[in-house]
Amino acid sequence: MKEIVKTLEELLKINSPTGFTDDVIKHIENIFKSEEKLFIRKTNKGSLLISFCEKPELVITGHIDTLGAMVKEVRNDGTLGITQLGSYPLNSFEGEYVTIRNSAGKLFRGAFLLNNPASHVNRKVGTAERNPDTMSVRLDELVNSSKDVIKLGINTGDFIFYDTRFEYTKSGFVKSRFLDDKACAAVMIELIKALCKSRNNQKTGFYFSNYEEVGHGSCTGIPDSAIELLVLDMAVIGDGCTGKEDAVSICAKDSSGPYDFKVTNKLRKLAEKKKINYVVDIYPYYGSDGSAALLAGYDLRVGLIGPGVSASHGVERTHQNALKETFNLTKAYIENF
Repeated sequence: MKEIVKTLEELLKINSPTGFTDDVIKHIENIFKSEEKLFIRKTNKGSLLISFCEKPELVITGHIDTLGAMVKEVRNDGTLGITQLGSYPLNSFEGEYVTIRNSAGKLFRGAFLLNNPASHVNRKVGTAERNPDTMSVRLDELVNSSKDVIKLGINTGDFIFYDTRFEYTKSGFVKSRFLDDKACAAVMIELIKALCKSRNNQKTGFYFSNYEEVGHGSCTGIPDSAIELLVLDMAVIGDGCTGKEDAVSICAKDSSGPYDFKVTNKLRKLAEKKKINYVVDIYPYYGSDGSAALLAGYDLRVGLIGPGVSASHGVERTHQNALKETFNLTKAYIENF
């Protein structure tokens, strides 16, 4: 599974918060542009469909947009107020180094901190509430006012990229921000490569959505020919859930409702037959591209699987075995469609 991890690391190097995904989409498109047997199409809003036929009946989907931020305001002291892209706990991102990209494409470095962050000055550093009003980006530039910042070309609406801190341990763990959902995007890329050498792919397409973190990733773009949608997205780990970092989870239900019983049951039987390490789980606070597609009115049977990811929407971690099992179960489903 070293190929999946390598592909994942490459994806994580490309900043792609919701709303700024052209670079990662171009990267994926370039991987396959020389494959003559593939049909490649981009939607108007920038997502990517790669399929083995013009009218795929089974579509595998995962999202390549991540969490991030934008400059909400340039404050009088030269710091930047933020607005979040996606939902995440700010305390988990406190202290993270960031890159700010202005509208002209120039990059600046900084850090995301509590306002007045010095413990020698502020007695409430440990107890102060963390929210967008009490936190800001400290620029690594000699600025002391909003005018200084604006002279640099930084202004409201500029994107802010959080560092990922990718690490692949000797014990097989992959640690990084934004494994949701670049871990599954890497699995999808490696599946396409494998299926290019196979004949068990004629009815299959792969859809890389780019607005999942804000709820409308697969509201459009799924081919009308599709009758089933298999969503690859991170699996939750925590109290009351069965997910494990070295296994693939089959989600029976999330907060949007149950997934298709026939699809879920077929996934379970395939996992047992192929001796794949899996669990069946219910996610209490979760929605997926499958939820978005169904709410948009698509007439699809939808299933959801993915590798167990610890500390979701925080400092995430999974294991190479979970990536392998997700790859194997998806491949088995395609071959038995």
